[in-house]
Amino acid sequence: MSSQTEASLSQRLDADLRDAMRSKDETTKLVLRSVKTALTEASKAGTDHTIDDALVMNVLQREAKRRREAAAEYEKVGATAQAQQERAELAVLERYLPRQMSADEIEDLARTVIAETGAASVRDLGKVMPVLLARSGGAADGKTASQIVRRLLGG
Repeated sequence: MSSQTEASLSQRLDADLRDAMRSKDETTKLVLRSVKTALTEASKAGTDHTIDDALVMNVLQREAKRRREAAAEYEKVGATAQAQQERAELAVLERYLPRQMSADEIEDLARTVIAETGAASVRDLGKVMPVLLARSGGAADGKTASQIVRRLLGG
């Protein structure tokens, strides 16, 4: 069962890329090709060279983060057309990502993890963050989570 599940996200990307090419959806085609390239590079960098669900999700999250940051930078310098393009590409990636947790949901999870790990100060951030991000299953934005944990730990 798990190998079928693992292949399904990669297969969905392949099918959606074919559909985008047929329908001449240039943004989707561009984004999915870049994801496929990043997946190939990531699988070659690993030791087992397989593309499983965890690798696909990791690459999708990394690509989404890159586009979020690029859109923010373009906004800062007034390049609205480029920022809109980055946001359009991000929208394509978000089709494959889990629903992102709200700040309140992240805070609730952070309080639980802080209590479980016995974290008492900002110096314990390294104990809390890996557990929190793992438990969120990719649904918590790392930057937001870090800010919330720092605030809760008094930093």
